[in-house]
Amino acid sequence: MPVIDINGREVHYAETGSGPLAVLIHGYPLDHTLWLDQLAGLSDIRRVVAIDLPGYGMSERVTGAPLTMDGLADDVAGLIEALEYEQADIVGLSMGGYIALALWEMYPAAIRSLVLANTKAGADSEEGRAGREAQAQAVVSDGRAALAGKLVGALLAPAHDLTAAARLRTMVEGSPVETIVGSLRGMAARPDRTELLATISVPTLVMSGEEDALIPPLDSHEMSSAIPGSEFFVVPGAGHLGPIERPDAFTEALRGFWQ
Repeated sequence: MPVIDINGREVHYAETGSGPLAVLIHGYPLDHTLWLDQLAGLSDIRRVVAIDLPGYGMSERVTGAPLTMDGLADDVAGLIEALEYEQADIVGLSMGGYIALALWEMYPAAIRSLVLANTKAGADSEEGRAGREAQAQAVVSDGRAALAGKLVGALLAPAHDLTAAARLRTMVEGSPVETIVGSLRGMAARPDRTELLATISVPTLVMSGEEDALIPPLDSHEMSSAIPGSEFFVVPGAGHLGPIERPDAFTEALRGFWQ
């Protein structure tokens, strides 16, 4: 598995295929294995690269300081440059979507097209920030297994497949606690980027899950409506994690958008 130095840290990524670059950015508290089905299913039309964000998967550990969305966008831009590409098709899910929007604000020339999946542009409410801090406190006191159990119920559709729950639990329990805390505090501190949506001038696809309880399809459709010319797609039967809940439908949506 390739490892590359980006901004002074060793960052791991998985890759398949050749041709135009597509970078897949996972959500919290996951890793590149969120995208295993897409790595396999899209390699005939793209060089598909799934990053392990700093602190996650096989990337270098972090200290637990807030992992800001701007800082993580710097890392994604650094990856694109290190792979010797000028642009990439960017796919960001949940926290990965927050990073993708920061990337658009900071490095718009690096984005050829944009997929925003199960994400939002607004900042956390005061209640939302308090909830993230409570989750940070809980994972330190109760551990990752308890967090994984809660996230299986919160992120997946009620009638989820056992293999999706198994993949999710493996990712959560494999994420260092300090990375989880740093991500929660970084997400809580992110700015409101709602006004940025109207500036997006590359082809954009907004995706939702039919049964996403965290960011319902109506909210995602509203975000899509704010992006000029964007497409909107709802993954049937999926909750918040379409890539593992309904991998074939998610992959085909990307394929149709890119082609």
